[in-house]
Amino acid sequence: MNRTVRIILAVVGGIVAGSIVNMGPQMIPAPAGVDITTTEGLRAAMGLFEPRHFIFPFLAHALGTLFGAFVATWIAGDGGRLPAYIVGGFFLLGGIASAFMIPAPAWFIAVDLIVAYIPMALLGAKLAPRRSAAVASA
Repeated sequence: MNRTVRIILAVVGGIVAGSIVNMGPQMIPAPAGVDITTTEGLRAAMGLFEPRHFIFPFLAHALGTLFGAFVATWIAGDGGRLPAYIVGGFFLLGGIASAFMIPAPAWFIAVDLIVAYIPMALLGAKLAPRRSAAVASA
């Protein structure tokens, strides 16, 4: 398979895989009467959230990026780690957009943007097994 096509497929696969992990279950229920299904509901209720309510959103962002980068590197084979870095950048842009749309506490935004994206993409790329070009094209 052409190296460029494989890298493009790796990026798309990594974004899809990371997004699936990112949309995982909400383990800590929102405060009573809070609608977390809309941006407006989140904005209105943000003052009711405790630090524990931010644990799983952070984990979803970090683990989604980690898994997406892992999958992208694995699919890329000898295409290197570039797909993982692109996946990490994609999710970082999503995190930045989310920081502007949802008024979360500054500490959460800082930790999320600094830890959940680029470091997790680097770690995912490092953890992924390397495949040779012959295996990757099969």
